[in-house]
Amino acid sequence: MITFENVTKTYGSKRAVDNLSMTIEDGRIFSFLGPNGAGKTTTIKLMTGIVAPDTGVIKVDGIDIAKDPIEAKHRFGFVPDTFDMYERLTGREYLRFMGDLYCVAQAQRKANIEKYLQLFSLEDAYDQQIRSYSHGMKQKLAIIGALMHDPSIWILDEPMVGLDPQSVFLLKEEMRAHADKGNTVFFSTHVLDVAERLCDEIGIIKQGQLIAKGTLEQLRGEGDSTLEELFLELVEKGE
Repeated sequence: MITFENVTKTYGSKRAVDNLSMTIEDGRIFSFLGPNGAGKTTTIKLMTGIVAPDTGVIKVDGIDIAKDPIEAKHRFGFVPDTFDMYERLTGREYLRFMGDLYCVAQAQRKANIEKYLQLFSLEDAYDQQIRSYSHGMKQKLAIIGALMHDPSIWILDEPMVGLDPQSVFLLKEEMRAHADKGNTVFFSTHVLDVAERLCDEIGIIKQGQLIAKGTLEQLRGEGDSTLEELFLELVEKGE
């Protein structure tokens, strides 16, 4: 579970997140949507402890990330929308580093690395330097590094950008299976048809404020609008 309680973050004169309160329950894939500059990335940075809120409380699995950041960060795996890697490391060295960082036991580390390397067809590149990887291969490696400690919460910011269609399909299958086990997936995307088909609940942010949250059926009300139609109506008209 992830909870935001009256969270605000301001950069200069711009309020990037404005008194945000919401709860993402266990057992759900939650899609976080909004136009560019709406506050999605700032919200994710707040949730992962990269930046601190001006006011408010954020809890991950009931743990206040400001009061106990190390324990909170062990509860989630985070894949950012942009990432920098130590490109002179090999894939093996990078995943060894991530395993050490999260204190992953050797047996668990070996099993999860083997599982995800095979899933994403990355075995042949495992001992190559990361600087030789394509963008999609780096994305796959970042996903493996974020998930190898079996976190209960997955925080994925545009995780499918750069992935080939087969890898996108496999990642969606993993997300669904993870949520179906009673875990939480927080998923930010601009691909609305993926969000519509995959997610259990949707949140829409505009100018730092949460303007809608619920299942697609709840957001539709009596109508039968697609998520794209609902998104455009809510964001463009501000209703």
